[in-house]
Formats: sequence, C-alpha cells, structure tokens
Amino acid sequence: MWAWPAGAAQPWLLLAGPRVRWSLAALAPVGGRMEEPGPGSSGAGDAPPAAKRRRLLAGEERRPGRDERYVPPPRKRNPGVSFSEPHFAETCYYFEGGLRKVRPYHFDFQTYCKGRWVGKSLLHVFSTEFRAQPVDYYRAAASAGRLRLNEQTVRDLGIVLKNNDFLRNTVHRHEPPVTAQPIQILVENDEMVVVDKPSSLPVHPCGRFRHNTVIFILGKEHNLKELHTIHRLDRMTSGVLMFAKTAEVSKRIDEQVRQRQLEKEYVCRVLGEFPENEVTCEEPILVVSYKVGVCRVDPKGKSCKTVFQRLSYNGKTSVVKCFPYTGRTHQIRVHLQFLGYPIVNDPIYNMEAWGPTKGKGGEINKTDEELLRALVEEHRSKQSLSILDVSEEDLKPIVGSEECDRLGYCTKPVEITPISTDSCRTEDSKDQKEAEILACLQNSDTRPETHDADPEGASSSGNQDGANPEGASSSGNQDGHTEERDPLCEECKIVRQDPSPRELVMYLHALRYKGAEFEYNSKMPDWALEDWDES
Repeated sequence: MWAWPAGAAQPWLLLAGPRVRWSLAALAPVGGRMEEPGPGSSGAGDAPPAAKRRRLLAGEERRPGRDERYVPPPRKRNPGVSFSEPHFAETCYYFEGGLRKVRPYHFDFQTYCKGRWVGKSLLHVFSTEFRAQPVDYYRAAASAGRLRLNEQTVRDLGIVLKNNDFLRNTVHRHEPPVTAQPIQILVENDEMVVVDKPSSLPVHPCGRFRHNTVIFILGKEHNLKELHTIHRLDRMTSGVLMFAKTAEVSKRIDEQVRQRQLEKEYVCRVLGEFPENEVTCEEPILVVSYKVGVCRVDPKGKSCKTVFQRLSYNGKTSVVKCFPYTGRTHQIRVHLQFLGYPIVNDPIYNMEAWGPTKGKGGEINKTDEELLRALVEEHRSKQSLSILDVSEEDLKPIVGSEECDRLGYCTKPVEITPISTDSCRTEDSKDQKEAEILACLQNSDTRPETHDADPEGASSSGNQDGANPEGASSSGNQDGHTEERDPLCEECKIVRQDPSPRELVMYLHALRYKGAEFEYNSKMPDWALEDWDES
C-alpha cells in the first residue's frame, strides 16, 4: 500500500489540466493494485468519450498539450499457417473455355507500418512504394472510405505514420485464369496429402493469385485445410506435390530435404536430339529477377547439380528424365537451356530474347536489364505478357513508366480528381472517364455495382473482415450470379484476351518423390508418351 506523507501535496494537484489529472488518477494505487478509475473515481469524468477516442485513433484529433497522435499497441497475431472459411468465402470459381476463373472480389491488404515508413506521410508511402496506381487514385480511394488507419477511416493522406500504425487498403482484385484441369488426390492419410498439380497453378497465394492456387482449391473443393507446404513446384510445372497435415510431419520431411535425402525425378520434352548417354550439369545458377522469375548460369551463382537421361526422340523433340540433386529456382529449366536443349514450350528459357543460341553455353551478350526488357517485349509482341505474371508495378521499372504507357504494356490509369468534402462538380472534369468516376463517388453509394451472372457458382461471393465496401448494391439478371464492377477499379474497364488452355501447359512434370519412409508417383503425362502427336 502506497501512502503520501501527511501534508504533502499530491502530485496530480501540482499539474495543470484535467486530462493530466485523469491520466494520473488511472494509475492511483487502490488496494495495492493498479486499476482504471471506476464511476466514482476522481477524474473519471474527464476520460475521452468513445467517439473522441475513434478520432484520436484515426489521427483526426490530437490530445491537448501534445503533438502526438495516439497509436494502439499491435494486436496478437495468429501463429497458424492455414486459411479458413472466411477466406474461402471471399469469392467463387466458374469455368469457361477450358479455364478456371475467379469472380472479381474486394480484398483488404493489411500491414503494420514498416520501419522505413515511420515519419513519412501516407501520401509519400503510396507514391513511392505502391506505384501500381497514380497518387490521385489513392486520394479518391481515401475520399471513398477505402483506406483505414488503426481500423478508422482516414481521409487525410498528409497524416504522418508512426510505429505500430496498422493500415488497411480495400482493393478490387482480379485474378488471372488457370487451367480447368482438376487437382488429382494421389494419397491422403493421417500425415500427408499428395496431389498431382496441374500446370499454371501456383502452390500458395502469391502475386496476383490467391483463390486460383492449390492451397485454396484444396480447401474450397476438397475440404483439406491447415496444410503445411513441404516443397514447391514452379507455377508452370505439374506433378507430385506433397503437403503435411501436422507441423511435426512437416519438420520431419523438411529435415530430409535439407539433408538431401529426398530423391526427385522429373520428365520433360525438349527441343532437338538430346544425347543418348547420361548428361550431368553442375553449372551454378544466379537469380536475375525474383519479381519476373528469371535465372541464368553464372559463376557467382549457387552451386547445383542435375543429371539427365534421354527416354525417346521423335525426330524433332526428345523426352528426357531429370534428377535434380539440389533445389535451385528453375534449376532443370536453366540447365537444359545451358546445354542447348530448352523445354519446348518454356515461356522464359526458350525465347529469342536470349540471343541467336537462346542462351546455350551461357552465351547471352546482354546485361540483365537488357535481357528482362527483351523478354517483356517478345511476350508483348506475341500478346502473351500475362504468362509472365508480372504486375504493372514491377513492369514499369523494367521498361520505364513512359515506355510502359506508350507501348501499351501497362494499363493507362484514369485521371481521378480528388474529391472535396464540400463539393463535387463533374463539370470541371477534364474527360468523360473522370466525370464517370466522380459521379460514382458523388453518390452516397460509392461501392461496387453488382450484376448476377451464373447460377452454377460454387458459392456466393463473400469478403473477409468486412472487405466488401459498405453500401454495395446488387442487381439480378436471369443468370443468377453476382458479378461486381467497381468504379475505382481499372481492371473492370479492361477486356483482356484469355490464354488458351494449351498456353498454360509447360512440358515439365514432377514424376516421383521418394523419401526414407515414402514414395509417391504420378502417371506419365500425355505429352511425354512416345506416340504423342505434337500437332
């Protein structure tokens, strides 16, 4: 029990200001414990009301006598690795032209303030680190209530960020299509789930892919959740893919992977007549670009080893078995390119951008920047840029912002004038598109229009943590499925050409994985059979 000397002035009486008295009263000792003031406590009436606390959290009001905005402590994070029903219910699939597609949906990008952002304004962070959209887009998004700071709507992008600030940005997501080929379950027991992954599917959410991934499809269509990824396959590689059902199993198999006790066997189809004798390649591999996903042989790269054995040759192409003893990014593909036998339909390593010999023997004669630019240009000319899965934000540094817009690599953004809280006059708009967006935002319903489309959707559209903006309207048509259009979303204004199912297949397949206690096999793909017709 604390006690003050008789006649001594209590410290809170020496300090001016009712708010200071309330703050110290909250720390006053009662019964030997630290308690918040109750209804009868001294100064309890000076506590800020709930509405005011919300304004403080959002930075719209500062505490008297202070020049600092209140930031709540960080929340405890769920240590789990799985996705759950609210995530799966964000949207649904539909199938069209041999492709699996995802209905566009609203999604919250969430992040705590990075160390390099502290002391910077929101406007500065958006303009320097989130360049996929122009600054005026973020101003319009703030005016529409799409941006939140510490769970409160923030409209002033001049606010300066502090440590532990929590940002939430609601966006309208469009995912690229993938092949409609189903995921085949090879093995399921108490410890493992082993599948035959189709080409074009990423293993887990990354880049523009979320629902069109193996993890989400298994959870939504096979009720297989809380899976632990043991190893990964490239998005364009098909074949054996293993998941553990528990962390203990994952750790056990991961140890075998690190000790290189895992035997891996792949099959591919390459250009030309591959040598009949066994070929070993141990050239080191260097990553040129993580964002684009390009590697090359380089003495400064990481050591690796791949053994190749020819299975057949049909006069044009060869079927080859591959045994990677290490697990570098694109290892099989890069080694085959170096040997002069690139995979027939490899969208990166069998391109003219590498030069006359397509990178054989490591001969490229281009800087890394020139190589990336040449790859992008070649795919643009073939209208297959989507195969690279490069976002506009990552594409602009490669080709340059002006060149990107001039040649049509990137979506040209609509000019959006910031919305005044006092008035919104479309007659001042510079063009019709801007006027349309301003008109949408001027309405009380600034949320997406929705249109029904397909009665056979796997599930009704849903959103995580209230990501769907308030006031969303829904209008039905004869098909009965919800299709959203967002007035701030540029993708909603663009009609993109779908890839053909054949374009989404690369002739590289994980045939077998063998460990100390298991062996999993998939069947030989059609394109690897001797009697396969290339036409």
